[in-house]
Amino acid sequence: MTDPLSFIHDLTWDALPDPVQQMARLNLLDLIGVAAAGTQTPLSRIIRDHACDEFGGNVPMLFDDRRASASGVALAAGMTIDSIDAHDGFNPAKGHIGCPLLSGMLPLAHAAGVSGRDFLATLVMGYEFGARASVAQHATVPDYHTSGSWGAVTVAAAGARLMALDHDQTRHALGIAEFHGPRSQMMRCIDFPTMLKDGSGWGAMAGVSAVRLAAKGFTGAPAITVEQAQDHWQGLGEDWKILQQYYKPYPVCRWAQAPIEAALAVQRAHKITPARIARIEVETFHESIRLATRRPRTTEEAQYSTSFPTAVALVRGNVQPADIADDALYDPEILRLSDAMEFREHDYANAAFPTRRFARVSLVLRSGETCQSDWTEPRWDHTAPPTDVELRQKFRNLAAPIIGKFRAAAIEGAIDALPDTPLSDLTRHLFQATSR
Repeated sequence: MTDPLSFIHDLTWDALPDPVQQMARLNLLDLIGVAAAGTQTPLSRIIRDHACDEFGGNVPMLFDDRRASASGVALAAGMTIDSIDAHDGFNPAKGHIGCPLLSGMLPLAHAAGVSGRDFLATLVMGYEFGARASVAQHATVPDYHTSGSWGAVTVAAAGARLMALDHDQTRHALGIAEFHGPRSQMMRCIDFPTMLKDGSGWGAMAGVSAVRLAAKGFTGAPAITVEQAQDHWQGLGEDWKILQQYYKPYPVCRWAQAPIEAALAVQRAHKITPARIARIEVETFHESIRLATRRPRTTEEAQYSTSFPTAVALVRGNVQPADIADDALYDPEILRLSDAMEFREHDYANAAFPTRRFARVSLVLRSGETCQSDWTEPRWDHTAPPTDVELRQKFRNLAAPIIGKFRAAAIEGAIDALPDTPLSDLTRHLFQATSR
């Protein structure tokens, strides 16, 4: 088995298979598009103000003209991406690797002056490290924790590479990050949706702080998830977990996306208009049903709902960021269908979770007729991934309305060229306000 600490520092871009290299660029593009959309949320505005007020420093912020410390920049970036629940994820982790990882990497890479090629190689290393750290943590703790908890350790691994820490410093950085990472319980956020979200910003902040501390000689206890969970670290450098990420066509919790797809499938198959629907019956897994807010008052409540975004999809044919915020939360026909939704747990769906997420939807019409879908999974899982064209179009749809189509195109081109260009060719488009 490859030693995780050696893997952190030894992985090179040229050693990566072509599909891994291509996916790294697309993942980076997808995360940046989600971040651009996230800047429009109250959550992002509050946390960026907080970073500037409380974390003084000279590190440029993502999609903001202001500066803060590296830890503050990581906090703001992670929570900005998290504020629009549209970023990639890893089914076995029940969470997201890329959000905390990129958020911690950006300020540290800027300070270290790394090349675009090493930045991408570090991103791949982080996905591989984070996939295993997440599963190891879930196996070693009794409660289901947010992505920020194991994301802190992942950021520490990436930061140790970017800052060229030695073996002992790297070990201490991982230990500090694991000890101080946010051990926040995810289901509390599901049951009470607020701006806390998935803990990714706090995890990025903890990971960056751990690396900076370790570089100065601060010590930490060994990371249990890395050093005492070796069964979960098989396949490093061979079984590429970055190719096993899912992507989100809709900016809501992944657990709601199977019901959305099932509802749309049966609606389209039978050409059913929303006005004909009297009741909606959803069979799915327990965690999806826990997303129980029917009449959200905030975008966070809408993102952590199953009934509301499914109703949005039935009325509007899609779910976009604007559909889960502001005045859209009070659309009377969407609220009628959200209230008309009935949920039942099903053993089939429960048994498949978390590696697969199933739902089956029946539309009960005013005429008394019932139309039922097949068992349906979310779109864009790694078993049926989006095409290059689809992910690029998603980026343009999210980013261009916020930063303009020319700047969005410049970011896309800079990412494509990143293996052969300085990282600054990309970050000069990122470290400025969205309006510029």
